Amino acid sequence: MKKSIFLITMISVLVFVMAGCASSTPEAPETPETPEVTEPVEPAEEKAYMDISVADAKDLIDSMPEIVIIDVSPAYADGHLPNAINYPLGDGSLDEAIPMLDMDKSYLVYCHTDAASMEGAQKLIDAGFMNVYRLEGNYSAWVDAGFETVK
Repeated sequence: MKKSIFLITMISVLVFVMAGCASSTPEAPETPETPEVTEPVEPAEEKAYMDISVADAKDLIDSMPEIVIIDVSPAYADGHLPNAINYPLGDGSLDEAIPMLDMDKSYLVYCHTDAASMEGAQKLIDAGFMNVYRLEGNYSAWVDAGFETVK
């Protein structure tokens, strides 16, 4: 009798489990998602000023008399390139001048230090100017090349 009760119990459990499995919906096998095909996206062209040598700067000034030369140094009175305009970085002069500058013109930026000339040139680029050059070696490279200066 014990065997009968045990057998009936096991059959009931088995039927119950099988019924539960049969009523569930089978899961679909996982398939990897197909990535959406899109056109490759080109990175936006980053605007940047162009570093130019002293010789190239001299050629640029000679061939493009309308170029605006900006000295961002506070030592402008000690010597500067001919026709240079002084907008020192430290006192905010360049920041004040930028909205009044013609964005269609070309600009040559220099100083007595790389950090200041780089910052000045970048300020013009950040403001949307497209034709910005920075004199490599700055004022001292100009002097060392023997080109004319104004005091």
